Amino acid sequence: MHRRAVPAVLAAALLLTAGCSSGDGASSGPDEGASSPGRTSPQSSAPAGHAAGETPPAKGSVKVVRTVAEGLNSPWGLAPLPGGGLLVSSRDEGTIVRVDEKTGRKTELGEVPGVSAAGEGGLLGIALSPDFASDHMVYAYFTSVSDNRVVRMIYDANKPAGEQLAAPDTVYRGIPKGFIHNGGRIAFGPDKMLYVGTGESGDTGLSQDRDSVGGKILRLTPEGEPAPGNPFPDSPVYSYGHRNVQGLAWDTERRLFASEFGQDTWDELNAIEPGGNYGWPEAEGRSGDRQFRNPVEQWSTAEASPSGIAFAEGSVWMAGLRGKRLWRIPLNGTEASARPQAFLEGDYGRLRTVVRAGGDRLWLVTSNTDGRGNPKDGDDRILEVRVS
Repeated sequence: MHRRAVPAVLAAALLLTAGCSSGDGASSGPDEGASSPGRTSPQSSAPAGHAAGETPPAKGSVKVVRTVAEGLNSPWGLAPLPGGGLLVSSRDEGTIVRVDEKTGRKTELGEVPGVSAAGEGGLLGIALSPDFASDHMVYAYFTSVSDNRVVRMIYDANKPAGEQLAAPDTVYRGIPKGFIHNGGRIAFGPDKMLYVGTGESGDTGLSQDRDSVGGKILRLTPEGEPAPGNPFPDSPVYSYGHRNVQGLAWDTERRLFASEFGQDTWDELNAIEPGGNYGWPEAEGRSGDRQFRNPVEQWSTAEASPSGIAFAEGSVWMAGLRGKRLWRIPLNGTEASARPQAFLEGDYGRLRTVVRAGGDRLWLVTSNTDGRGNPKDGDDRILEVRVS
């Protein structure tokens, strides 16, 4: 198999990000920094920066049905298996476990070799091959000693626990790494192509550089080549001008949405168009410059610091880390049809990943053991929630 490679970011970027201040996701710390105490927002409130009266208030609901599993260490990615069970990656341990969604029992598949966990890097997003029923391939995005990369591994549930992952095959390498802004979300789209959310690793100039894959959404074939129909010839770049993308989801009309960490002012939910420039570092949040695409919605970094997103029941649902809440953004096409609505504010701490579980259900993963939360007994958790 051909392995596509791009130049890795210079080591100086790593040194720069290790001592960041003005480049942080919040003025007090990195992108995924702990929330500021005492900052609250009522469930029906609009995010800061959304003009009251522009759209009507949302009227959705969220109910936590049950706790599916407890005692997870630094969970990051989640991939539901077609026959039942949830695969969960551990950022810091570099392992993937299978969780029985009925009993909560955890079985370790194995450790992904080559993971170098530090800061916001480690074993991050995971996804199943679109042909998983026949090829049994699990894809993973992780930080190595030199870069961020995507690998794939055969999963064999018939082998003993801890030995169920075959040796990884590198699909794509050379994504810039840093102490912060490693991106990490991967997902197969309705077109069966692999979409990869990357960060600019603290080097803001990479986001506008179309020859770099930092600060981008990439679109690849399952083998790691630039996907047919990409907007730039022979390039994996699908959209650019991003700061740190950790959420990817499609609606029922196959439209792609992505969440993005802002710096000190605005976090974003974006509707992604092929070849679109989303502004960073020239613009953060809405801009009057027509060369940049404006977000569907924006939030203060204290209210959101968004990671995973999912589409269900006509809305995008967005997990907030520093914001410690689940946001609902009702949609009419690629525009918000009502003001965003916040749920579970502070109830379960930091929220990392949200994945559709079918119908009106979502899997929601907390993130309190990642070094920036305040873990309680039982953390971290997978919750099953019902939404409308």
